[in-house]
Amino acid sequence: MEKVAIFVDVQNVYYTSRQQYQRNFDYNAFWAKVTKDREVVAAFAYAIDRGDRKQQEFQNILRAIGFEVKLKPFIQRADGSAKGDWDVGITIDALEHSVEADVVVLVSGDGDFDLLLNKLRVDKGKQVELYGVPDLTAASLVNEASTYFPINNDLLL
Repeated sequence: MEKVAIFVDVQNVYYTSRQQYQRNFDYNAFWAKVTKDREVVAAFAYAIDRGDRKQQEFQNILRAIGFEVKLKPFIQRADGSAKGDWDVGITIDALEHSVEADVVVLVSGDGDFDLLLNKLRVDKGKQVELYGVPDLTAASLVNEASTYFPINNDLLL
C-alpha cells in the first residue's frame, strides 16, 4: 500500500476556489480521492487563525476528516496590510514527512513551492501530486509536479 503525506495550503485553496468558481473546496471529496487505497502517514492543513467561531468550526471539521490543523495568528500591520502565510512551515513539514511517504500531495497554487516540489521529486525520488485551481496555479508549480490534478467540479461544494 502506498504511503501518502498531504499538505493543504488552506488560505490559497479557499481564495482561488472562491475567485475562480465562487464555490468552496470539498475537503471530504478530496480526502476520499487522495487517500483511496493509501496509508496516510501525515496530513496537515495550514490556516490563519483570526479567532472567529465559524473558522474554529471549520477547523474542527478538518480535524474530524483526518487533518492535523496548524494555525498561525493573523497579523494586521500598522499600514493596513496583512501577513499570514505558511510557506516555510509547509516546506519544512513536507521535507520532514516525505521520508516516510511514497507520495507527497500539495494543495496550493502558490509558485513559491516549485523549488520544494522539484526537491521532493528529483532529489528525494517522491511522486508529487499537485492539486490547484486552473488559471490560478503557477505554471512553474505544475511543471514541477509528477501529476497535476485541477480543482474543478468534483472537488467543489
